[in-house]
Amino acid sequence: MEFSVFGQKFTRHSGITQLMDDLNKGLSTPNTIMLGGGNPAAIPEVLAYMDRQAGELLKTGALIKAMANYDGPQGKDSFNRALAALLSRELDWPIGPENIALTNGSQNAFFYLFNLLAGEFTGGRKKKVLFPLAPEYIGYGDAALDEGHFIACKPAISRLDNGLFKYHVDFERLEVGDDIGLICVSRPTNPTGNVLTDEEIEHLDQIAREKGIPLLIDNAYGTPFPNIIFTDAKPFWNDNTILCMSLSKLGLPGTRCGIVIAEPGIIKAITNLSGIINLAPGSLGPALTLPMIESGDIIRLSNQVIRPFYENKAQQAVGWLQQAIPLPQFHIHKPEGALFLWLWFEDLPIHSQELYERLKQKGLLVVPGHYFFPGIEDEDWPHSKECIRLNYAQSEADVQAGIAILAEEILSIYQQ
Repeated sequence: MEFSVFGQKFTRHSGITQLMDDLNKGLSTPNTIMLGGGNPAAIPEVLAYMDRQAGELLKTGALIKAMANYDGPQGKDSFNRALAALLSRELDWPIGPENIALTNGSQNAFFYLFNLLAGEFTGGRKKKVLFPLAPEYIGYGDAALDEGHFIACKPAISRLDNGLFKYHVDFERLEVGDDIGLICVSRPTNPTGNVLTDEEIEHLDQIAREKGIPLLIDNAYGTPFPNIIFTDAKPFWNDNTILCMSLSKLGLPGTRCGIVIAEPGIIKAITNLSGIINLAPGSLGPALTLPMIESGDIIRLSNQVIRPFYENKAQQAVGWLQQAIPLPQFHIHKPEGALFLWLWFEDLPIHSQELYERLKQKGLLVVPGHYFFPGIEDEDWPHSKECIRLNYAQSEADVQAGIAILAEEILSIYQQ
């Protein structure tokens, strides 16, 4: 069977498919230590809240109603109204339901946005998506209809005390040409846990406005919910910003509910795409979380339960890693948010893909770092092949066991 050019592109091997395939296989293989995928932790208080809410919806019939009816292509109206009211009240953002569209997960939204705002235009013009700081999210790299869709800028690297380091946007090297249709960042950044400073975000917003292009902020882990941020960071949105949020990292990845907040023209475009491709986004996530949004519990849980849970686990995992791998070549990106630790093995004698394969054979799943450099993946930059992403959000027993396997392999490699 011969596939179209579209088919050939989207059926070849990709990093995000490998990650999700590993996640699925790991869940069905009890002895596998799952420190690779982005599945959130099972936080008892959050699960108990969701269980009570699901029970209430079942009792009132709202759950069956949500499953038995389509929402509109923009998503559940009552959810969009409640979320707009919450963000207006809590953050003083001038938005209404016309500024919000729901999608079947954030990955769905990125595909729409990357191909709406970059690619081929009339008159033979082509535009690209710019990542001003790489590494960036693994799921971006294959979410485009054509080749050469992305361009990225290498980061400035600050070495900190205790073997930590931090990436910054290198504004001296950052070039935003007329062929750029969209600037995209994640905050906190997946895979590194980096949080762009308020100054960096404001500078990028200024550049985007000067160029007449939008700034897309992937806020899947960010503020005001689920607020998996361990440093000071102001929520940011304006009429030139596209903010993507999600219910996944609240602990509801199976509901596949992404949230796009943007000016009405973008929302109308997303709505039309959703109608054509999906008919409508899923109803369960919005139905389940609507009372949380109306009451403000979604922010209370984020601030009082979710954020401190992850911050404690991140610091705990950093301590275990530093104790297990006492090498001067080992560096950890400063954990400022998200569910991951980004580990840099300077001058690693093997490719991160080979390290991934070796660890997989020993029952540990991580993610090799080279997949996280869309736009510069073809450059011969050793740093991009010396890093791995590790999910610290799993059980203490699994994280400790995974670190022990990783340490044994890394120490063996450097001693050869």
